[in-house]
Amino acid sequence: MIDLTEKIKEIIHLTDLFLLDIKHIHPEKCKELVGFSNEKELAFAKYLSNIGKPMWIRQVIIPSITDDKEDLETLRDFLSSLKTVEKVELLKYHDMGKFKWDNLGLPYDLEGIPPATEEDIVRAKRILGIK
Repeated sequence: MIDLTEKIKEIIHLTDLFLLDIKHIHPEKCKELVGFSNEKELAFAKYLSNIGKPMWIRQVIIPSITDDKEDLETLRDFLSSLKTVEKVELLKYHDMGKFKWDNLGLPYDLEGIPPATEEDIVRAKRILGIK
């Protein structure tokens, strides 16, 4: 995430809808997962809410990583603090792109994590209070 310069704010003003991916709700766990904290992304979501910009939030459900009950409750509380969230999408983690890492000779950090199931999504939706 970059700083909100006047030029960025002008682009935001011209934009009708924002799609935001929240990799993990907790800054440290997010850093472990993707290599950096989510603090700027969460601040951006608050900024969009404060200026009345509609947004859709997306969260990948990764078994044993982003599906912890307490983490989902924290996400629910954060989302409920935002005034302009129109939609929350929960996406199932899958490992279909693992071959790309293999082809590059890079370790796949989520090795051994099973794909999310429909039951995982239903459980997360129940905790988040979404349909």
